Amino acid sequence: MAKNKFNSSYQAVTQDFNELVKDAQMLFEEATTLTGEKANEAIKRGMELLEVASKKLYEAQNSVINSAKEASDCTEVYVKENPWRAIGTAVGVGLVIGVIIGRRR
Repeated sequence: MAKNKFNSSYQAVTQDFNELVKDAQMLFEEATTLTGEKANEAIKRGMELLEVASKKLYEAQNSVINSAKEASDCTEVYVKENPWRAIGTAVGVGLVIGVIIGRRR
């Protein structure tokens, strides 16, 4: 559940960020051809877009941190409730990794 929430948030933020960056790039390119007040206005709009993009990235960072904490809490609860199953899973994963590494040599 947390993974799906993270993926959808990540995709939305990535799309928004890419659009904002493209818009800001267009405004800055436009500003290079303009002079005076129009150039200042285009630069100001570009800076506003970059500020919005920065806020979106900050929100995405917080979302990732919260998702990681939630996953960590779920894992901790599972291991406390099922210690032997967790140990068995860890041994199994270690065995598989050992076999894979052993075959590569």
